[in-house]
Amino acid sequence: MIRRILPSLAVLALAACAGTPQKPTPALVPEPLPPPAAPAPAEAPRDISAARAEFVRSTAQRFAIPAADIEAVLTRAQIRDAIVKAMSRPAEAKPWRDYRPIFIQPARIDGGRAFLEANRAALQRAEDRYGVPKEIVTAIIGVETSYGGNKGSWPVVDALYTLAFAYPRSGDPARVAYEDKREAFFRDELAQLFALGKEEALDITTLKGSYAGAMGWGQFMPSSYRQYAVDGDGDGRRNLFDNLDDVIASVANYFAQKGKWQRGGPVMERAVRAAAAQDFANPGNAVTLDQHVGGLAALGYRAADPVAVLHMDGGQPVTLITLEGMAGPEYWIVYNNFKAITTYNISRLYATAVYQLAEAIAGRGADGA
Repeated sequence: MIRRILPSLAVLALAACAGTPQKPTPALVPEPLPPPAAPAPAEAPRDISAARAEFVRSTAQRFAIPAADIEAVLTRAQIRDAIVKAMSRPAEAKPWRDYRPIFIQPARIDGGRAFLEANRAALQRAEDRYGVPKEIVTAIIGVETSYGGNKGSWPVVDALYTLAFAYPRSGDPARVAYEDKREAFFRDELAQLFALGKEEALDITTLKGSYAGAMGWGQFMPSSYRQYAVDGDGDGRRNLFDNLDDVIASVANYFAQKGKWQRGGPVMERAVRAAAAQDFANPGNAVTLDQHVGGLAALGYRAADPVAVLHMDGGQPVTLITLEGMAGPEYWIVYNNFKAITTYNISRLYATAVYQLAEAIAGRGADGA
């Protein structure tokens, strides 16, 4: 039955035949959860029938896809407990001292250098066009999938179906709004997956990815695939599963478009703290550039590298982040391009790992070891 349904999705042209679709949600990788609350008592399975029926109706109307085709795919979808459990314990909940060794290690650095050399031409084309350094694009692919070695083995339909209708609940009343928001995000991503299948002639029931529904070498969520993927080699397709020209160009385009990457701009600088400086309050994962270098210096935080200080734009928007390192607190001045990395995954740990891996691949060391 699926074989008969999916060709009908592939032949429809969304942009030409339907009304203007809603703008896709641009998030790429789901934001990490806040620190988990105490385990809640086991809850009875929720009745999702009404929400599921509304999803079918609204997705059919939104993307001009026959409701029967959507229903046929969902009938085969499974809610998987292992996905719920995985979403409940994100790696970003670790302190930096434990998170860093996952990514800044010899195998990943050597793999990045090999990937860069093998794909130097495509990486250089992307850097020339979008302004994103080849080492940053390489590091993203290294962090996300170990250079294509682990693109995920979960059925994408099942991953998004699970999180769209059975997002993990803590039982904490203070987290209800947050958990509702996350479930709505994944429900929209499931709808976006149906639209993606229609636009790109993909059999969505065969796609594999992460437990959160991210796909391909660069682990794009469906909405980001639709909005930011580009045809890097001019063959008329946007293939993020098998075509590295498309993958590399798409990652760079994402940073340029979504992250507003500044060509040649800094990412982050190690800072030192004066003995009399007060703690700098900057909680959470979101990065708000509401400071400048001179202001941080007045508060007792300045760049550790005297050479870097000489080249700093004192009025450039920055902020300070604090990470829990092996030897104690680490202080970092971060810029717009650091914030750009967090649009890929809204985690300061993730962005720092990407930057340090990129620096190590480039042979400039990996500050913070």
